[in-house]
Parts: sequence; structure tokens; C-alpha cells
Amino acid sequence: MKLSSASPLSLSAVAAAVALLSACATTAPTTAPTAAATPAVAPAVATAAAPAASGAAPAAAMPRPPADPTAPKPFADVIKEAKQQDGLFPIWRKDEKVWLEVPKAMLGKPVLFTVNVANAVGERGLYASQMAGDWMIEFRRVGNQIQLIAPNTKFRAVSDQGSARAIEQAFSPSLIASAAVASAEHPTRKSVLIDAGFLFADIAGYSTNLEMAYRLPFALDRANSSFDSTRAEKELTTLTARMHFATARIPAPPLMPSPVPAPTPPRATPDPRSMFVSFVYSFAALPEQLMSTRAADPRLGHFSESFTDLGGDMKAANRVHYIHRWRLEKKDPAAALSEPVKPIVYWMDKNIPAKYRASVEAGITEWNKAFEKIGFKNAVLAKQQPDDADWDNMDAGHASIRWFVGADVGFAIGPSNTDPRTGEILDADIGMSDVFSRGSRRLIAEDIGKSADAPLARIGHSHDEAAFCNYAHEAAADMSFALDVLEARGDIAPDSPEAEAYVQSVIKDTIMHEVGHTLGLKHNFKASTTVTQAQLKDKAWTDANPISGSVMDYNAVNLALKGEAQAAYNPHTLGPYDYWAIEYAYKPIAKAQEAAELAKIAARSTEPQLAYADDQDAGGFGAYDGMDPMANRFDLGDDPLAYYKKRFKLSQELWARVQDRKPQAGDDPLRQRRSLMAGFSQLGRAAELVGKYVGGMHAVRDLPGSTGRASFTPVDPAKQREALQFLSTGLFSVDSFKFRPEFLSSLTLDYNEGDRGVPLNIPAAVARIQTGAMDRLLATNTATRLLDMPSYLPEAKRRGLISLSEVYLTLQNSIWSELKSGAEIDRMRRNLQREHLKRVQALLTRGSATLPPDALSLMRLHATQLQGELRAASAKGGLSVESRAHLAESLSSLSEALRATMSRS
Repeated sequence: MKLSSASPLSLSAVAAAVALLSACATTAPTTAPTAAATPAVAPAVATAAAPAASGAAPAAAMPRPPADPTAPKPFADVIKEAKQQDGLFPIWRKDEKVWLEVPKAMLGKPVLFTVNVANAVGERGLYASQMAGDWMIEFRRVGNQIQLIAPNTKFRAVSDQGSARAIEQAFSPSLIASAAVASAEHPTRKSVLIDAGFLFADIAGYSTNLEMAYRLPFALDRANSSFDSTRAEKELTTLTARMHFATARIPAPPLMPSPVPAPTPPRATPDPRSMFVSFVYSFAALPEQLMSTRAADPRLGHFSESFTDLGGDMKAANRVHYIHRWRLEKKDPAAALSEPVKPIVYWMDKNIPAKYRASVEAGITEWNKAFEKIGFKNAVLAKQQPDDADWDNMDAGHASIRWFVGADVGFAIGPSNTDPRTGEILDADIGMSDVFSRGSRRLIAEDIGKSADAPLARIGHSHDEAAFCNYAHEAAADMSFALDVLEARGDIAPDSPEAEAYVQSVIKDTIMHEVGHTLGLKHNFKASTTVTQAQLKDKAWTDANPISGSVMDYNAVNLALKGEAQAAYNPHTLGPYDYWAIEYAYKPIAKAQEAAELAKIAARSTEPQLAYADDQDAGGFGAYDGMDPMANRFDLGDDPLAYYKKRFKLSQELWARVQDRKPQAGDDPLRQRRSLMAGFSQLGRAAELVGKYVGGMHAVRDLPGSTGRASFTPVDPAKQREALQFLSTGLFSVDSFKFRPEFLSSLTLDYNEGDRGVPLNIPAAVARIQTGAMDRLLATNTATRLLDMPSYLPEAKRRGLISLSEVYLTLQNSIWSELKSGAEIDRMRRNLQREHLKRVQALLTRGSATLPPDALSLMRLHATQLQGELRAASAKGGLSVESRAHLAESLSSLSEALRATMSRS
């Protein structure tokens, strides 16, 4: 119907048009096609009004315009002949096509979206059974596009709603993935379909991990990716995608070797250009009723959900920390001991070898002892996945213990997924590598040692201590050393029941540690110092008590010296700290009394048995070099320095026994070599940690005004000098590393292997130990603390403090002791002297942006003294040509450095 401004349409004309259309409708066929078969179109409209005369024939309808080609197909057409799996987000499958049904009611509703790795490459940090990322997401529809949006929870307004609007404008959410709408809305369920192929994308950022491992541009190949399996339940939808990553070519190696060694292409795949990785994508319902939050307290260690509260300007510190914990509620709140409404269930993976399952289960359920103290019975349950199960416990619906293997793997990991709104733990997948059998010792000592820089981190966006937990790796190395010592003594045969019992105890200890992470507990690297050296030697005491204050420490094997009575080797039960940390996180407390009760619990931090220090305190995280010598990984007892000296003696005992043992027919050709290097691995760890005493500061975590104790106290000067002396006379001494030539010449290679290595280089192994200790003593933070130490003590207590000048001079005199004695300079000593001189030269010529000026001045003063001693030693005779050449070269290099104009950083 054409409307013209020159001929206004009268009401009578409109009435006539309506009558005409009504007449057309009444004469339409009664068997018109259904909406499912024919897309709906707008009704035809006549071009002019016709008189509605009695008996007049109805006007002919206009032809229907073509359907919109961009409009989604009807729901029923898309899923025709497809099979449905009903659940949180129903899944429809037809041949290779998979659709996800998104109900309208779920738009804008928070959902937990997780990505886990079920199958992987098997080397360099790219292992199966790993969590890969988790986000709280919302499905949002924008036109014909469904977006998975992760709201920004890093900045919030806890109470002020006005600030909430400003925060939403200030901080962007993230787009995790998106998909086109594949169907029209369902007529009754009001839902739409999206092609699940949108998951064939690098959502987890796995290509970055591949690039880190190989420095090659592996990219996702959608065409050769597919869905392995799908599952949907009321509160969970899971899709497992087998993803293909590939690179077009492997570059040829450079003609000239690079000064920075490049990683080799993949070695664990048949073709290094191609690999498949299976991702388990889960959409899990988040709790409708939010769990009550619980504030973190720095005096004990819990993982926390941390954010910035911009809801007001009354607080000086606007950071908020909610601890991570499972929702645990009593069935009978009035009962002193009650089962929980919903226990914390860990599913034991069917890949766990049958002979280890009892130890894994024991490590899980050991935590019930801590929960019983606060009124929960059977709070933690272990269930075995049936061997014929057709479901994967890598989804977000099962907390699990996963057993995995790899070509160079040796660690355990205990990450979890949480509700960012409250810190509630919703899922956990502990991965533990197969490093516990005797056959793994070669892998630990050699393969992992060669790839120590492999990316062990959890992929994805979430990083925490549990993600980097390599307790099993270190525990297995410590286990290998202990078994080597015991085997060399004849105490334990490698295939004996005693050796098997020992391995089982390590498994239980490792599982206790990783389960602790998934209950929300961080590492505690002071816990091992709460047991005395005397208690560690008492078998009756260690059989009845834990050998450490917490299973959350990296606890070393309690190995006796030759001639001493042997007590318990490993932690077999929880320590006092573990009970305390569980009480703080899980004790049922009425909200009105919570703040006061939690403060009362945390105030026990002054008790010696509850000493606590986390990863940053122990060092190894950038600027966190670890200043407290009581906070360490893999020490044992209340005197860490005594422990390091003991390990030094144990290494020397192992070396002596290995050299005395005659090789037997049928021996592994690398057996002697592995035992020798096990001793070096122990000393490598000790060398750096002994250095923590020098310039060390004891730290406590008291809140302001809570105890009156000093937050930082310099380490006793006598203890600092004792540590310095141990380095000087022990680790820097050539006499500590002497091996019989006939022994070294008997160490063979495995000639069945193409990459068989080269003869053992003892001087290089010694140099790694010595330079680690030397770098600690020459570090910027060590110098700064030594210079600042007098400021932390009243003048009356400054007497006898160790000075930076004393440390520099003691180190120099120890390293260059032959200059005064006139003794021949051994090759290993020449190596150590070159490394020291290299560091001195660098500071004299280039300076340092971080080293205090007083430290640079002292370095020059002592270098000038060294120059004079080198000159005097060079004038003497009677030395070998190698020693004379070394002295001449050292004198020339140092003199040039002292004459040079400093190019300051």
C-alpha cells in the first residue's frame, strides 16, 4: 500500500485495507507449511486500496521476499538426527559436529570455565594431567554472537555501590572465547545453539608454552583437531578436544654455534613438527548461595583470593585477601564430632599403580586427624576410580590424584580452582609423576638435571606456590641420595622389602604435602627447624612424632651418619603447624564471633612449634634472595648449618664407599656415575644455603603491637663466622673433592644411547658448587644487609658484628690462600680463582647499579691488596708452568681492571 503526502490516507481507506487483508486471511489454505519447514516472512501488502464491494474477488497476494540468508536456522533443523546429552549446558552431537546449547536463563550468569590437559607431549614441562587455567565467565549475547566474558574481579567495591559503577568503567573484562549463534531460539526452552568448534582455539595459551620449550612457532591446526568425548550433567558440562599443534618446518641449525645454546626440537614425538594435546574444557555451575569468606592472616600460610577494594577511601590499605578453603559444614552443628554435609572427596586415578594405591590413600586421609580436632568426622575421603571407568577425572567435577609420566619429568603439583567471589575451592587435580621406583633414579640424576630450566609452571593465567611446587622432584632426588648411601653401606638392597617400604613412605609424604596445597595451605619453610637435632636421632621419638613441624615444608630425608642409630627417615604424619592452619581455615565459627576467634587462633604464632615462612622468605624469587637462614627448602632440625655439615659428611661417605665398591657383572653402566653425582647435588643445595647465614636476618611475622618482638634480628655474628669458615675450609678446599684416578677412569658411558654424554668432568661439577656459594657472598643484598646491620642493634650490642670488609677479605684469602703459602695451585683451585677474579674485574670496570658504593670501594681496596700478593707470588719459583701462567694471567687481568676507567652502570 503506497502512502502519498499529496493524497492523505483517509480512515475509510485504512478500514477498507484491513477488511481486504482479513478476507485474504480467511481464504488462505488450511495446510500451510510449518514454521520449521518454511522461514517466517512478513505478510504481503496490497499496493492500493480496493472497494470492499459485496461479492468482489479478493485481491491477489504479493510474492514473498527471499529469506534473510544471515538469520540462524530453526533449532530443530540444526539438531535434526543429533543425539542429546542433557546437563548444565546440553550437548548435541551428530557425526563430527558438536553443538552447545546455551539457555537464555544462563546469559549473564557466572559460570566456572576450566581448561585442563589430559594428554600432552611428555617432555620439558609439557605433561599430561595438568590444570591449564580457570576463569569465572559469563555468556553474553551480542547480536548473533555469544561471547565468553571473564568479569574483572581484581578491583571491587565491597560496600560502596557508587564506586562499583566507576570501577566497572575503569577496568576492562576479558574475552575468553566467542562463537556465532548457530540456531534460532528454541520455541519453548528459549535457548540457542553454538558450534562447539569455538573451543578449537588456543584458549589456554599452549602455543606460548611450546615456544618456551622449543623456541619454535607451533600453531594450532583446527582442521586436524576434533572432539574425543563429551559429557553433561546437571551442574557440569565437559568436552574433551584433541588439538593438533604443528610447525611447517624445523629450522636448520646455525653454521656457527650460538653463544646461547638453543633448545633442541621435540624429541618425544615421532615427528618433531607435529603433536596432539588433549584439552578438557569444563563449564561448572557456581554456587547460588555464596560461601562465607574468611580473611587471611599473614602469621600463617593460606592461599588467598586477593583484590583491591575501591569501595571507599577510609582504609589506608585497600587490599583484601580471602583464604582459599572448601565449603565444609557439619550435618549436626550441635554435635562435638559430626560428618560434613558434603565431604571433600579425592578420586584416585586408575593410572596409579596398584602397589602404590594404599600409600596414596593414606596420604589423603591423614588430614582427617586435623579435621577431627575441630569437630569433623571423615571430612576427607579417598575414592578409587574403577579400572574400567570410561570417564576422565580431569573435569571440574572431581578432585583427583593423577599419576603421570614423561621423558624428563620428576615433580608433583597441587593446584586448585576457586570461586573468585569468596575463595571457595571448587576443584583440585593433584598431578604426581612416576619418580618413586628405583628405575627412576637415572632419570632424576641425569635427564632432569640436564633440563633443570624446563618450564615446570602450570600453563594458563593462574600462578601460585602450588603451581610451582616441585616437592616430588626434590624429594625423589633426596630419596636417590639416601638410597645410594644406604645401599653403599649395605643397609638396604635396591630390591629389598626395606627399600620398598622406604619408597612407600616417600609417596605418602608427597601426597600429604600436595593434598595440603589443595586444602588451601601454602608452603612452610621454617617448619623443619621446630625439631631438635637430638630428637631426630631418637628412633622412639620419631616413630611417635613427626620429624618436622609440617608436611608443607620440603623435608629432607632424616639420614644418620655412619655409626649413628637410624631414626625415622620421612614424615609419616601431620605436624603441629598443619593442625593449626586447618583450624584457622575450617573451624566452624559464628560470624559474630569470627574476627575475635580467628585473632585468638592466629596469636599462637609465637609458639615455637608453629614457626612459619613461605616461598618468598626462603628465597629464589627475583629480589627475594632469602635472608633468614632458618627458612629453607630441604633442611632438617633446629640448626640448619649443622644439617649442611652433616650432609657434607654423608656425601664424602658415599664417595668413599662408591670408590671402594668393585663393579659387578650385569651392573648398570651408569650406576657409579649416578651415585657420585648424587653427592654433588646435595652439596650444590647446601653451598648456597650456608651463605644465607652471612649477612642473614631472622624474621618473624608478628602484627604491629601484638608481641613487642623485633621483626628483624641480625644472625648471631658467631654463627655467621662459622658459616663463612665452613665455606672456606670445606667447600672451597680442593681436599674435599679428591677421587682416585683408577675410579674416575672406570666410569663408563651407556654406549647403547646415541646421546651418551662425555666422561665425567669433576672440576666442572666442583665449580658449580663453589661459584654458587661465592655468588651468594658477593651478592648485592648480602652487602646491603651487612652494611645496614649496625642500624638494627643498639650501640651496646654492635660489638663483634661481622663487617662487609671482613667477609670480602675472608673470601679472598680463602680462595687465594696459595699466594701466601707458596703451594702448587691445583686445577680446581685455578678455576675457582678465575671465577672470583672475573667477578672482581666486572665490578671494577663496569660498576653496579645496585651494589652499595661502600661495597665497591671495599672491593677495590681488597683488589689492590690481591694485586700485590699476585705480584709477590709470581716472583717466586718452584711452581708448575700451569701455575706460573695462571698467576701471570691473573696479575695482568687484575692490573688492567684497576687501571681502567670505570664505565658505570
